[in-house]
Amino acid sequence: MSSVDTIIFDLGAVLIDWNPRHLYRKILKSEEEIEWFLQNICTSEWNEKQDAGRSFEEATEELLLKFPEHEIPIRAWYDRWQETISGHIPETVEIFKELRAAKKYRFYALTNWSEQTFPWALQNFEFLHWFDGIVVSGKEKTRKPFPEFYRILLNRYNIDPSKAIFIDDSHRNILGGEAVGIKGIHFQSPEKLRQDLIKINILN
Repeated sequence: MSSVDTIIFDLGAVLIDWNPRHLYRKILKSEEEIEWFLQNICTSEWNEKQDAGRSFEEATEELLLKFPEHEIPIRAWYDRWQETISGHIPETVEIFKELRAAKKYRFYALTNWSEQTFPWALQNFEFLHWFDGIVVSGKEKTRKPFPEFYRILLNRYNIDPSKAIFIDDSHRNILGGEAVGIKGIHFQSPEKLRQDLIKINILN
């Protein structure tokens, strides 16, 4: 794949260790209780609405009306959201650094992230300033895996999808990228990512 000139990264669970379990291990009593809460109360589907632009206040009120008995953990999702992030993922940031050093590629981030909290990430992760551009779902009011979200990135930065690769931990989001012509790498671990990039001659 020597024709690749653009590398697109997802952020959460690829470069940044975001996981609500980091927070709820401090609040709930067991892993079983945490999993039940994330499957039934603060679900992925609920969170994706904030990624697509809904305010924290509206999202919290919706759940409090339905589940008032769970007020403390519901409010914690946003009152203590910074505790859902344990830091960066050093091995993936190192891969990013090596790719930058090659001076062959442009780099972009395409992230499902609330507009309300993304400024904190920019202040706290220096490597976010290495990108040539970042497209944030909460700001655009759409998100992965919808085709229009990928096209915002492609059009805004004049990216040829046939010369780009997209790295994301969600297979659904990889399929979304492939639907608009971007070859995807399904991120499973930094070690596997390194192997995948070596296979396609992006890393040595």
